[in-house]
Amino acid sequence: MSSIPVSKLSKLSLMTSLILSSHAFAAQNEDKEDDVEKIAVYGQHHKNYITEVADSATKLGLTIKETPQSISVVSRALMDDFSLDDINAVLESTPGVTVEQIETDRTYFKSRGFDITNFQIDGLGLPQAIGSIQGTLDTSIYDRVEIVRGANGLMTGAGTPAATVNMVLKKPTAVRKISASASYGSWNNKRFDVDVSTPINEDHAVRVVLTKQDAESYLDRYETDKTIIYLTYEGQLSEQTKLNVSYVNQQKNADSPLWGALPLYYTDGSATDYDSSTSTAADWSYWDNSLEQVYVDVEHTFAETWVAKARLAHITNEQDSNLFYVYGTPDPDTELGLTGYASEYGYEDEHLLFDLYAAGKFELLGNEHDLAFGISSSKMDYTEYSLYDFTTGNGFPALESLKTWDGVAPLPTLADGLTGSDIENQQKSAYVSTRLKLIDSLSLLAGVRYTKWETEGTAYSVDQQRDDSELIPYIGTVFDFNETLSAYASYTETFEPQNELDVNANQLDPVTGKSSEIGLKAQLFDENLFVTLAYFDVKQENLAVAIASSLPNDQRYYGADGINSDGFEVELSGQITEDLSASVSFSNLNIEGDELVENYTPKNQLKLAATYTVPFFEGLTVGANYRWQDDTSRVQVSDTNGNPLVTTEQDAYGLLDLMANYKLNEQVSVNFNINNTTDEKYLNSLYWSQGYYGAPRNYSLSVNWEL
Repeated sequence: MSSIPVSKLSKLSLMTSLILSSHAFAAQNEDKEDDVEKIAVYGQHHKNYITEVADSATKLGLTIKETPQSISVVSRALMDDFSLDDINAVLESTPGVTVEQIETDRTYFKSRGFDITNFQIDGLGLPQAIGSIQGTLDTSIYDRVEIVRGANGLMTGAGTPAATVNMVLKKPTAVRKISASASYGSWNNKRFDVDVSTPINEDHAVRVVLTKQDAESYLDRYETDKTIIYLTYEGQLSEQTKLNVSYVNQQKNADSPLWGALPLYYTDGSATDYDSSTSTAADWSYWDNSLEQVYVDVEHTFAETWVAKARLAHITNEQDSNLFYVYGTPDPDTELGLTGYASEYGYEDEHLLFDLYAAGKFELLGNEHDLAFGISSSKMDYTEYSLYDFTTGNGFPALESLKTWDGVAPLPTLADGLTGSDIENQQKSAYVSTRLKLIDSLSLLAGVRYTKWETEGTAYSVDQQRDDSELIPYIGTVFDFNETLSAYASYTETFEPQNELDVNANQLDPVTGKSSEIGLKAQLFDENLFVTLAYFDVKQENLAVAIASSLPNDQRYYGADGINSDGFEVELSGQITEDLSASVSFSNLNIEGDELVENYTPKNQLKLAATYTVPFFEGLTVGANYRWQDDTSRVQVSDTNGNPLVTTEQDAYGLLDLMANYKLNEQVSVNFNINNTTDEKYLNSLYWSQGYYGAPRNYSLSVNWEL
């Protein structure tokens, strides 16, 4: 597959603006101590598992307690403690989020019953039509990950009422910091990280992060090779102007990845039961992912309380793969009845993202208020193609039993049936948000975003042209009972364009979502512990539903009510005692309107991560990370009346990871991790009709050094 014809050097020359960065480089001299304090206020300071500010929801620089929405933050400390090395592992530890690992190299994420399609880097949105992540994203380059649950159309534009995931990049530090880590784990998993941050002089600093990982797997034949390079510069160009430039390069090559997964039932309707290591990947298959990102961030302070920020990002993603899918239903006695399906798949996309906004404070009627307003533009082009083998006889081979198959399949000649997509998307938005202090204890937050979305092109011979626009409101209020406890309420909406046609051949209006939330937030124990209790109610309208009487080659749709969900979430995070830090959450979800989604989505989830510094054993810290979800299911076969004939069931299960860290001295520590300590056997997901098992018990040992 050919590369996008832009060199790395020319990509760097394109950098002219910024991504959201609520923290600045502070010089080392005493005259700039105020800037160091600003870094702490705007999110770089962690009280164990607390991050005080997450600006993903409003751009007003509010604390989490001041924001009338559920916000969770997975801190760098939590990622390091439990080796949460990719975004899948991070979101598995996030309240109310379900990670649907459908294949080894493709994952969907859900919150409150909906796919998460809104992702950000440093607050700059990465618009996309679907929520899947290919290749997984490594977390070595992130300082923290912020998750705003519920609709967040004010900051993201088109999307679902699920959540927004904001991955905040590491930034240069005011003093020199060097760290390195080398780890080895089960299935020959080798990983090396190095992180160097150094000031150049009083006003300029750089940071470099390098990661290399090579690993085999518990899955037969599956191997991965990852390389991550991150370079960032931050400098004070003048007393009022700061510049940040960042470059990210993530490469992941996978041998024998899953495309699809295991059949989950036999011809007699009984459930299959394979070894956890069983894979449907051929020994010649591969899936290579390449991601390059360039971010430029310019911030100018106009007055003591006003700042303007301009941001530009250029992102390219390439995928190249030869894949092997297995379909059919095996016989319970012979295990025969499965057929292979070979395909070559290629993908390229290019995103050019721009955001410009101003934020600050103003006085009115004796009180100080907050205001932010801006414009943004996203241009997203992608092409993809698929090839098959319809002529040699090797493209669709009959398989032997998966219980004995070693992955050897005839090598296909993938040259037939060329098809694919060529899509151009463009999103333009303007937005404004404000916080009005009605009285000292009562704040009103309000905002509106106008978004216009245009699409041109075709996807597998289906016209994708659409032109939609929407005005998205946001309103919320926060009442402070005292300095510790507050109550909040909020309402906002989303929209998501769709290209289906109605009976009159007119494009259906976008899917819209409405999200309401009320809750309590408290900061306890000298603000070291944060507690949130939230109740939410989400509704989806005008979802495209196929008309049964449509012609096969001219399918038509009508708009219907989609998913309605409601529930509650409780979260506690921070420092409970001087020696104990924890992040604990429980979420409850009720779904109506889509029985399939209702069945495969867990109704209840419990997540707990805690570390304890052992007072009587100097240098020793121990911890546990536990995730539990109740039972799920998926109806696989129904009769003509819709009554289920075959259902796949996944019982409730919990996964327990343990860790121990011992500091040999101020610079060197050793970390030992056990994952899935109880060796639980479970299906990763029932999002699709196929599935595969999660990793059995495994171990890793790392040696960490920092200066």
